[in-house]
Amino acid sequence: MGMIKVLLVDDDLVDRMAVLRGFSRSGLDAEIQVASDGIEALEVLRSVDEATRMQQPFLVLLDLNMPRMDGISFLEETRKDPTLRRTVVFVLTTSDSDEDRLAAYDHFIAGYILKSKAGRNFEELIKLLEAYWSVVILPDD
Repeated sequence: MGMIKVLLVDDDLVDRMAVLRGFSRSGLDAEIQVASDGIEALEVLRSVDEATRMQQPFLVLLDLNMPRMDGISFLEETRKDPTLRRTVVFVLTTSDSDEDRLAAYDHFIAGYILKSKAGRNFEELIKLLEAYWSVVILPDD
């Protein structure tokens, strides 16, 4: 299966730390980079420096409500960028809004996950990602 690579995009420090703790407790072999909003995430994905750029294949865990660039704007940017348009994105958010859910799926996300349903310490989320990573073949470019 290999190491799971995740870009966690969330401005909430408490949620970021909880997700990171969940990965750590799971024992899953994971490389996780963190960005606090869509602008920072795009900088990681588009970096010319290979040491800081997220290398394919990877998954993105994306919050929707963030300052500077929110999750939907991030999705719009990635989907129109030829090098990023195939990026696999799972939305991880507190928003249970039908409008947000439809807007996210209109941008071809892999799944919409409510933080409240991701399990204590995000264990259900991590199980889902581990299963996904182990059976799905992701693009390398």
